[in-house]
Amino acid sequence: MTSARPLEPLLPDMFAPECPSSIMPIRVGDKWSAGVLLSLADGPRRFSELRVPLRATPKVLTETLRAMERDGMITRTVYAEEHLPTVLAARAAYQEKVS
Repeated sequence: MTSARPLEPLLPDMFAPECPSSIMPIRVGDKWSAGVLLSLADGPRRFSELRVPLRATPKVLTETLRAMERDGMITRTVYAEEHLPTVLAARAAYQEKVS
């Protein structure tokens, strides 16, 4: 049996200060990012569509998506709500009936 040579201790300044590891966009290794990327492989999905297969809480999924967007891994598109005028008109009509 051979004895293993002891490892040299790690130096406290082994990483260059101009490239700190804490800002590296390494998101794929976290628990949720890989699943998000797989879920988005075929194209855009709504938030609720992502929650079903991932089984993530809304808070965790929101945080993951924001971090991925911040790091440039995904883009978010906000679509105008087409039915908002219809909803507002229905609310006004209901309010007139009950008043």
